[in-house]
Amino acid sequence: MVQTKETGRLRRYRFPVLLAAFAVVMLANAAVMQLVSPVVLLALPVGAGSVVAVVAGYRKLSRVVEQRTEIPEFAGNRMWPQLLRGAALGSGMSVLLLLLIGMFGGWQDLSGGSLWGCLGAAGLMASVAVTEEVLFRGVLFRIMEERTGTTIALVLSSLIFGLAHSINADATLWGVLSIALTGGLLSTSAYVATRSLWLSTGLHFAWNFTNAGIFGVAVSGSAEASPGLLRTTLSGPDVLTGGVFGPEASLLALLVCAVPTVVLLRRAARTGRIRRRAAA
Repeated sequence: MVQTKETGRLRRYRFPVLLAAFAVVMLANAAVMQLVSPVVLLALPVGAGSVVAVVAGYRKLSRVVEQRTEIPEFAGNRMWPQLLRGAALGSGMSVLLLLLIGMFGGWQDLSGGSLWGCLGAAGLMASVAVTEEVLFRGVLFRIMEERTGTTIALVLSSLIFGLAHSINADATLWGVLSIALTGGLLSTSAYVATRSLWLSTGLHFAWNFTNAGIFGVAVSGSAEASPGLLRTTLSGPDVLTGGVFGPEASLLALLVCAVPTVVLLRRAARTGRIRRRAAA
């Protein structure tokens, strides 16, 4: 690609340009999905369309703004294997978390829910997962890591990820910190270990979808629980159930997420994917 004065200037400011662009995309996407989510016949296709549009937009802007000819974090040949691995990990962790909460007496009631609600949640959570992964891992962490190294970028981007959820209707201080320590660290570790956004996207989607679309519990301080395949009512101390924020604010969530986070970071270290500040 021919380097011109204009493209060189654009690349110099790639961090604020990409960050602002995808922050707007995330907010606009959230507004659209909130409008269509009550209608499953709209929520599912609109969510799927959003996924395709955001991935295509990220690839296009990365080429134009950063002048990158290859976008390895969204490599096509790694899509399905890593999406499926991430989905298996995310759903397994979510099921384990809900079962542990139940074992310790946190389930008050469990009843049948709505298949249509489950399908609508799939569209919503797919849209949420891809937009958040692109913004927080694909832009924020990736570019920050080039300047600060992996460790500092991991901590800072995870804290910012948690703070971004403070605007949710039922957000709590502990919930915001908890999601930074669980979702933020885990998803970023998945990216570091693979240098791909597919694994973290699959993980993020499956975690949210299993909570909301299958068990029907609140996710990340949302105003109310989604109508899932089941209706699960949790009761007990917030340290066990997560309170109004949802199971992600449970102390058990920290324990469930800690193991795969450590495993992924150890894998990243063994394969030389932890970057020091000097190397970055």
